[in-house]
Amino acid sequence: MNYILHLCVLIGIYSVVCHSLNLLVGYSGLVTLGHAAFFGIGAYAAALLTTEAGFPFLVALLSAMLFSALISVLISWPSVRLRGDYFVLASFGFQIIIYFLMFNWVELTGGPAGLSSIPRPKLLGIQIGSLPAFAALSIVSAIIASGVVWVVTERCALGRALKAIRENEIAAESLGVDVVLVRIKVFALAAGLAGGSGAIFAHYMSFIDPSSFTVNESIYLLSIVIVGGLGTLAGPFVGVFVMILFPEVLGFLQIPSTVAPSIRQMIYGLVLVALMFWRPQGLAGSYRLE
Repeated sequence: MNYILHLCVLIGIYSVVCHSLNLLVGYSGLVTLGHAAFFGIGAYAAALLTTEAGFPFLVALLSAMLFSALISVLISWPSVRLRGDYFVLASFGFQIIIYFLMFNWVELTGGPAGLSSIPRPKLLGIQIGSLPAFAALSIVSAIIASGVVWVVTERCALGRALKAIRENEIAAESLGVDVVLVRIKVFALAAGLAGGSGAIFAHYMSFIDPSSFTVNESIYLLSIVIVGGLGTLAGPFVGVFVMILFPEVLGFLQIPSTVAPSIRQMIYGLVLVALMFWRPQGLAGSYRLE
């Protein structure tokens, strides 16, 4: 039962960060390899505020979201003017920079040793220390994040502008859409949500280090969004369920322990490749990357 609750916590946390990434990739058409950096920025910011400054969890959570959003503005201001592969490379460079800052700024981040003894959060006077409480917190957070994305993409002018830019950037610009400003706004929102999920992740794990926020994690997050489906609210949920639970299903295969990890990774990779051939828009997607 505890393991199932642990999976529920991970599903909730990753649903939030993947909803935020879907804003960039699925609704804006911006493929990024740096989203784990914002996940990590939020995790470290919240952990430092609660462990070193003694801030309440809610204040640390909101501060981490704001800090992640502010960093995104500094990064997106020059980078969103880039196109295609150049933007991907810029996001990759940002990911590498943030990782090395986490790894080498030992006085602040603890370096490769990371940060430990991150306290269990207390929210609105309620101590969140048990697995059921964390599962509830993460799932509620995922629902709130999906609601925010729904409002932005379906009920706001920003969402209509995003879709117009995604489909035809030149046409959208000719109609008066400020492409750069719209992308900076959506970047800030996506980074803020990712930072919030990172804050919950840090306080759930009670320990974080740079290995949780590498470029491999960014690729993993991107694969979740693509597999689940781009440009829909259901896509991130579907992708998270598949990518988190599918390896657990493979664990039931009677594979010798000496080769089990390699065989499971091969099966995992083959399934992903097959999906990209026969369902490139993802399982629940409405948009496919070109």
